[in-house]
Amino acid sequence: MNFKKAAWINNTDVYEVNVRQYTPEGTFNAFAKELPRLKEMGVSTLWFMPITPIAQKNKKGSLGSPYACRDYTAINTEFGTLDDFKALVNLSHTMGFKVIIDWVANHTGWDHVWTKTHPEYFEKDSSTNDFKIASGMDDIIELDYSNPALRKAMIEAMEYWVKECDIDGYRCDLAFWVELDFWLEARTELEKTKTLFWLAECDALDHSEYYQAFDACYTWTWMHKTEEFYKQHQDKYLLDSLVYQYGTVGGDDAIPLWFTSNHDENTWNGTEYEKYGDAAKALAVLSFTRNGIPLIYSGQELPNLKRLEFFDKDTIEWNGEYALNNFYKTLLNLHKNNPALRAADTAVTTYDLSTNTPANVMAYLRKNGEHEVLVLLNLSTQAVNCTITDEHLTGKFTDVFNKAAEDFTSQKDFDMQPWQYLVYEK
Repeated sequence: MNFKKAAWINNTDVYEVNVRQYTPEGTFNAFAKELPRLKEMGVSTLWFMPITPIAQKNKKGSLGSPYACRDYTAINTEFGTLDDFKALVNLSHTMGFKVIIDWVANHTGWDHVWTKTHPEYFEKDSSTNDFKIASGMDDIIELDYSNPALRKAMIEAMEYWVKECDIDGYRCDLAFWVELDFWLEARTELEKTKTLFWLAECDALDHSEYYQAFDACYTWTWMHKTEEFYKQHQDKYLLDSLVYQYGTVGGDDAIPLWFTSNHDENTWNGTEYEKYGDAAKALAVLSFTRNGIPLIYSGQELPNLKRLEFFDKDTIEWNGEYALNNFYKTLLNLHKNNPALRAADTAVTTYDLSTNTPANVMAYLRKNGEHEVLVLLNLSTQAVNCTITDEHLTGKFTDVFNKAAEDFTSQKDFDMQPWQYLVYEK
């Protein structure tokens, strides 16, 4: 199916909001006070982790998992009221943000309202004659997508948030755990109301067929392999191959979502500094400059150096300094404003440039008409003198971080420290 694409997604970015941990209050109203700062930093799209009530039966920790839903068409009172959320969306729109919300379609918590009103919506465990636990996580239970009535009810629940709150799209949790034909059905129905942004939490390489229903898919394999690359001193050519695969899978409309952290990674596997150490910022630069959409998680601009609790209150330790604000601001504005960085645009060509240091440096040029962005990433522990030996690079450029002017018509040498990144705009 060829769905209409929301025109704004090609240059957008996504900022993941963990409402519970963002402020001491943990509310929509408290988070709203952060919008001017995020606007100034250059954020375009806000993704709110699940805003629905959390199941209490078999919950984990003191507050439970936001991904164990109790009611698909209600608000988690921990965060405020429906009117509070409507006001937040309205304010966000007024300031120029787009708003997407997390949607957990595969499973619910044990005391979801449907367990009483429509128990037939759920899969059953023949050994216990009770609801079926979802993939070994004992606080959630499986929905039955062979039931047409469940599908209809789920689509109506998704429609509710579009019509009631005017949201701009969905980030669909574990999208590949739900049959692709459901998502095709859901998008067909919801598009009658509004052209939305559809983001699937599934790896683009493992589940490229989900691009049939979704605009963008995750780069989980990249995220795991880059950690192995850094910690085990692996061969850079593995990364070159992966980047190439993500750039070619799924067709011209396919958009990979790049990231160095998110709520799952931060809590269960560690911050980007635990995983990537000195390479963290270079990998963030790639997230903003390859074909795709970059993701920032709550607190990365701090930078947040702690793992946030998932089932309990654990506020991000803001100190008012936002040490990486300018780093992300530079990348956000470049990604948003330079046509050479548009995602899934056939007018954009990405050239992987030839260098004398292919085992160390990833060098690429992205071009859209007169617009060009040059990126060099030293993905090694060695200082190198990198020479680009590629005819595609020529002309005058400006370093986006320090504003220094360079002419690469003849001089194409770069002294690079370990893990250094360089980004230039023509």
